Amino acid sequence: MTDQSRRRVVITGMGAVSAAGVGAGVLWAAAKGGVSCVRPLNLARPYPGRIKIAAQIPDFDPTAHIEAELLPYCDEFTQYSIVSADEAMRQAGFSGKDAGGPRTAVVIGTGIGGAHTIDNTSYREYAEGIRPDTLSVPRLIPSAAPTTLGMRYGAKGPTFALASACSSATQAIGEAFEMLRAGRADRAIAGGAEACVTNGSMRAWEALRVLTPELCRPFSNKRNGMTLGEGSAIFILETLDSAKARGAAPLCELAGYGTTSDAFDPLRADVEGPARCMRMALESAGLEPSAVDYLNAHGTATYANDITESEAMRLVFGDRTPPVSSTKPIHGHALGASGGLELTVTINALREEIAPPTINFIEPDPKCPVDAIPNEARKMPIGVALSNSFAFGGINGTLVVRSV
Repeated sequence: MTDQSRRRVVITGMGAVSAAGVGAGVLWAAAKGGVSCVRPLNLARPYPGRIKIAAQIPDFDPTAHIEAELLPYCDEFTQYSIVSADEAMRQAGFSGKDAGGPRTAVVIGTGIGGAHTIDNTSYREYAEGIRPDTLSVPRLIPSAAPTTLGMRYGAKGPTFALASACSSATQAIGEAFEMLRAGRADRAIAGGAEACVTNGSMRAWEALRVLTPELCRPFSNKRNGMTLGEGSAIFILETLDSAKARGAAPLCELAGYGTTSDAFDPLRADVEGPARCMRMALESAGLEPSAVDYLNAHGTATYANDITESEAMRLVFGDRTPPVSSTKPIHGHALGASGGLELTVTINALREEIAPPTINFIEPDPKCPVDAIPNEARKMPIGVALSNSFAFGGINGTLVVRSV
């Protein structure tokens, strides 16, 4: 398909649930203001582990947002999806099932799916000898979120969950983008959701030795790991023609998408795969590297990952690497939802021309030669921005957004 025949895709609504609270606006305010939403770990059962912090959703009451008859079917990750999608629908100007129909797709990424249901069911079975709840399976399956949203809004187009670890949300948005661009759908509800802070998952992540017991410091010298987070971010994607026809005001254009696999190692990232992914996204958008004004990095603050991502950026951009920030110290690393939360921040950065800071930054690491926008937001022209997500197993995803 030639560039001339591709349909342009825009984002007309977005919503989020994050450690900052309910709403895309509160997430952006925290990111722009450099306000960390990492708090003392709060679990229903005693936790004897070493790591005592996480970026959990504060004071979330699902009954305030979701109908009582629907709640028994919803694990926390589906609850977050519903609240985020409802916000996105409102911003896009839809109500009820106005946005639905056979030409509306739903693609939601998640790394794990119903982690809370899995954890609680396992504990009751092995520790208490209690039979699983009848609705455990419908709650825990990763497809629970997209199918629930499809039923909620009457979306009858392609509907599926996408599980690519930390690249899940980015790939979900990207694949929805490709469907619209190719003419397989006219509208899509796409994003990611994760509710992964449980006793079992905290223990598992501790075992990998990648969690910091203190502060997450991407690209900084003396960094020592990431902070686990939770949340959801959902977007309404439409063709530009469809948005214009109903008088909708786009937030931005979703201009390009790239995805690659390192095919290298289960845990360690490669340089070539992420670099090729960014190049592919820029080619998809019809842009040169020099057009990029800001890059929201994967930036996990693990020692090796930040070095690898920095090297990949240098391969793509040369000496003109754009200003970079990682917002994971704000909202945590929400695994399959991270790419969605970060795209929310990136779109707001584009719209307000304010690049959010990489907080907790001490001093540059010579092995990460990038401008990491340390500690304070930066007012700067932003017409084109990238958002990176790189996952275990070497699955990479990059999205390109630009002003409409």
